[in-house]
Amino acid sequence: MAAMFGSRVRRLRLAAGLTQAELGSMVHVVATRITQIERASGAKPTRDLARALDSALGADELLVDLWPYVHREAFPDWSRAFMAHAERAVSIQEYAASVMPGLVQTEEYARAVLRVGLTLHGPEQLEERLTARMGRQERLVGNDRPELWVVLDEAVLRRPVGGRAVMCAQLEALLAAASERRLTVQVLPFNQGEHDMMGGSLTLLTMPDGSRVAYTEGAHHGRFVEEPTDVTELALTYDRLRAAALPPLMSLDMIRSVREDHHHGAKVPPRSVRRRLAQEQLQQPGGWQLRGGGGRIPPRRSRA
Repeated sequence: MAAMFGSRVRRLRLAAGLTQAELGSMVHVVATRITQIERASGAKPTRDLARALDSALGADELLVDLWPYVHREAFPDWSRAFMAHAERAVSIQEYAASVMPGLVQTEEYARAVLRVGLTLHGPEQLEERLTARMGRQERLVGNDRPELWVVLDEAVLRRPVGGRAVMCAQLEALLAAASERRLTVQVLPFNQGEHDMMGGSLTLLTMPDGSRVAYTEGAHHGRFVEEPTDVTELALTYDRLRAAALPPLMSLDMIRSVREDHHHGAKVPPRSVRRRLAQEQLQQPGGWQLRGGGGRIPPRRSRA
């Protein structure tokens, strides 16, 4: 698809009588970037660049329509069918076991998650996947946005992905989306114990014709499910998770509480800094001295 996209760009550029440098100037990139796109080498174009090229070349949305297919090539084969269905779904129901669902991730949170993938091969592919993930979130702000219902395992809230500051921003974005009625969120607390989806995540998609498909995912693999009997079984599993989770209002209260925990934790200096400060304090005149066995001896007071 990247080769097809590049071929279309080259054909449209030549038809317009433009050099690569002239087209690059029109869309605010260097000529070598146009060369990369036409040869399908280097990083794939962003959605914004595809729009700019489409406008500059008068492609009548052709390049914009091709862009999602180009970016799917940055993902493993087993996730592409799911992504294609997700773009058309009218309802999305997710259970997330370890990280925030991609549709509600902030850019910094998404970058931290995508950076550790075993199928990632270099910084260029990281940027491609990040651009694609952020681009898919545009569905949540349009008039045809799907109904989104998310059940989060408590571990998703507690794990400071990207650091506590990034996690605070992520939880604030989640609360803002819930307050705008863009999604319904529930939290499955630790005290609910074991359940059917331990160790994996689940997504159910309802299509415009009422049919449903499912997607299950582990740490390094996923499975796209279309067989109606299997999908029905997974839908029942999701219903049980939703029933065991906290109600939406109580879930939002818990998210706020965990956000405050991360906020306060972000203000605590790292362990290495705390150790250095403690050592400096010990070396100050009148400071505490350490016994050989780890006890502390207060400084001696001078006798008047």
